[in-house]
Amino acid sequence: MAKTEYFELGALAKPHGLKGAFHVFMDVDDPYEYEGLESVFVQKGNELVPYFIDELQIRDSVNLMTLEGVNSLDLAKELVGLKLFLPISFLPKLKDDQFYYHEIIDYQVQDRNLGLLGYVKEVYSTGAQDVIIMIYKSKEVLIPLIDEIVPKVDKKEKIVFTELPEGLLEVYLEDDAN
Repeated sequence: MAKTEYFELGALAKPHGLKGAFHVFMDVDDPYEYEGLESVFVQKGNELVPYFIDELQIRDSVNLMTLEGVNSLDLAKELVGLKLFLPISFLPKLKDDQFYYHEIIDYQVQDRNLGLLGYVKEVYSTGAQDVIIMIYKSKEVLIPLIDEIVPKVDKKEKIVFTELPEGLLEVYLEDDAN
């Protein structure tokens, strides 16, 4: 299956104990929604390798996971830092006015004042905030993903509506002017 049919659940953060368990970072809104998980896909290079989960403990402070066949510290160390994936069908359903970031890739970007601008290439988390990477006049433009700037996404029409701050686009086009 293509990697686009999966979403990133998190990563195997570090070993826990001597029997192959892991601290697991889960990059999701509510880790408790994944408590009954039976398997995950671990990204090894360009491949997604399936693993059955022997045990998964979701806690407020730390998530612990043991994978079938990983029963020693040495085996666990080989997987530390690798990303975990699940099929997109495992994502919780959202309300009509909500969206997952992967859903808006290739959507058109239409600004309230400037009209049709370009398309969404990617959505990226900078740590401080999430941004849409839009292609505009062959340039990548970063648009902060906040309600004041991105008030609406129309999933049916595949349009991201924006109200860009004055001067935002010009920052990315300055090199062309000089």
